[in-house]
Amino acid sequence: MPALVTAVFGLVVVGYVTASHRLDRWNVTAPIVFTAVGTVIGIWFWDGTDTAIVHGIAEIALALILFHDAAQVRPRQIQSDAGACARLLLIGLPLTIVLGVVIAQLLMPGVGIWMALLLAAALAPTDAGLGAPTVLNPVVPVRIRRILNVESGLNDGLATPIVLFAIAAAANSEGSSVGVGSAVGAALIELAGGLVVGILLGAGCGRLLAYADRRARLATELLTVATLAIPVAAYYGSVAWHANGFVAAFIAGTAFAAAFTRPTARQPVVAADAAEEPLQLAAWVSTALGYAVWALFGVIGVAQLFLMLSWPGVIFAVLSLTVLRMLPVAIALVGSRFAFRTVLFVGWFGPRGLASVIFGLIAVEELEITDETRMIIGAITVTVLLSVVLHGVSAAPGADRYGRWVRAAQPAEELKSSAAPSGGRAAPPARRPR
Repeated sequence: MPALVTAVFGLVVVGYVTASHRLDRWNVTAPIVFTAVGTVIGIWFWDGTDTAIVHGIAEIALALILFHDAAQVRPRQIQSDAGACARLLLIGLPLTIVLGVVIAQLLMPGVGIWMALLLAAALAPTDAGLGAPTVLNPVVPVRIRRILNVESGLNDGLATPIVLFAIAAAANSEGSSVGVGSAVGAALIELAGGLVVGILLGAGCGRLLAYADRRARLATELLTVATLAIPVAAYYGSVAWHANGFVAAFIAGTAFAAAFTRPTARQPVVAADAAEEPLQLAAWVSTALGYAVWALFGVIGVAQLFLMLSWPGVIFAVLSLTVLRMLPVAIALVGSRFAFRTVLFVGWFGPRGLASVIFGLIAVEELEITDETRMIIGAITVTVLLSVVLHGVSAAPGADRYGRWVRAAQPAEELKSSAAPSGGRAAPPARRPR
């Protein structure tokens, strides 16, 4: 049965790509398509086996996504937007997590503090891929699109250590306090190890490839393959060293972006921006793995939702997509001189996507399945499912409406110059302005 399901998945990928232009017109995104397909498979064919395969796909997908998202944020390109990005990442993200923990404890009194932290941190990262019609829509000011793209590229990496810390603590929460303390201490050591591995491999490989490129003009195809190998080496090298592979992959992406430079732009083969060329293969592989993760989300999450659904989880999901996102964004952007309409736009277009799904898949694999676990996983599933639908169908119309307001109002702060964001992973062709 797994072989047949895999074959069907491959055919669905071909079918989606074939019909993607028409589906884009109907605001039907890839996450909607593959979640629906996965749900059908989960209801009719899935027997609950091969969870190790699911865990493996989730792990390598998250490692590649963390590396790619971090590496595509080039420091020189975001200098003019650094203040706004820092506000969202250093003020908005922690506020979202703290408020999420408080609301989770109020709505789910039986849920422990570590599980509440897991829920809040897993749903804090945003996914620009779900809002690609917003991030790529030229009617939205370049600066606003860049801010949303940078926030999405970095907040999953910042949330990852917190999620893994919460999982480690929750896994030992039923033991003695010494057991929890030991698990937390071990998690901190693993995080530090991942940081070291990420810096060494990311910066070292980046400088080595830059040197070779200057000396011998590396073929673009080979350069992209070498770049793809960096997060693989960082993740599995950290695992072999008993360090945190996800942190290593994220830090490796950041270090690679700082270390790899190209003195002159050649005629690009696979990207419009020479700085993005090395990341293209990583982006494409991340896209393919992303389709698989969305299908697994349908198989394991949506198809089994009736076993995990609870009213507190549904209420938390609604609050997560509204108050728990929009209020911290509003607080973070106080004094930024953005118009109120822009604050609302940025607050709403913070979809929950691949990172949240993968965190949920990892939690299912690592934690004992109890009523508490089911409630948390159910809340994550409902939140992402609502986001897939609501943000998927509202991204293009919302961007067009916001673009019309920008043309009429000509807000000075929003129209400041900025580097245009790249499409990144899972990004459809940009829609033409209406």
